[in-house]
Amino acid sequence: MNPEPRFSIIAAMMGDPTRARMLAALMGGQYLAAGELAQAAGVTAATASAHLSKLTEHELVATRTQGRHRYFRLANADIAHALEALSVVAERNPCLERWNQGAYKPLKAARTCYGHIAGELGVAIFRGLQARGSLVPHEGQFTLTETGRAELQALGVPVPQAGSPRWAYPCLDWSERTDHLAGSLAHALMEHGLAQDWWQRTQGSRALRLTPKGKKVLSPWLEAGSAP
Repeated sequence: MNPEPRFSIIAAMMGDPTRARMLAALMGGQYLAAGELAQAAGVTAATASAHLSKLTEHELVATRTQGRHRYFRLANADIAHALEALSVVAERNPCLERWNQGAYKPLKAARTCYGHIAGELGVAIFRGLQARGSLVPHEGQFTLTETGRAELQALGVPVPQAGSPRWAYPCLDWSERTDHLAGSLAHALMEHGLAQDWWQRTQGSRALRLTPKGKKVLSPWLEAGSAP
């Protein structure tokens, strides 16, 4: 008999409803306290602690201790991408009406995906960068052109040093069914946008809100990205 596939254990860890809600909350890329994860999962502190111990044991989350408090985040980008891939499978028959209602609507408009921007906003930015010739395919990933580098530097975005295999690559967006930008470049763009008030986090959610300032600053990309 063949040994049990390792992924079956990981799938079981992710598949529990309580742990799934915790992992979904951590998809925003931030450290969250145990109490915040308990609230997100709708369980008691003791129950949350037991589930977090399992997630930590199986290296799905990483911990950080500060004073008497412990904070948790997804262990790495591979875990985030695995969760995104499962979301794509779960949404393979998307109901468009649902995405325009309630809590789904702001998530579809813009959300964090482990340190980069997803949803309609993320897709539009990625498309706009390509349409304007700022970002081009290169050896299975993407690289900035001189024009793109100049654009980002003019906006004050700290462009990370190229060379990493995860510098700029496509990530399949589970609500839009097409790619948004992932990697260290996308992470730098999102963090700079938060600092410059181009978009704002929504408390208790992965949703982002594009501000009037952000819409104005990014209008060349957004217009190019939304063009047919």
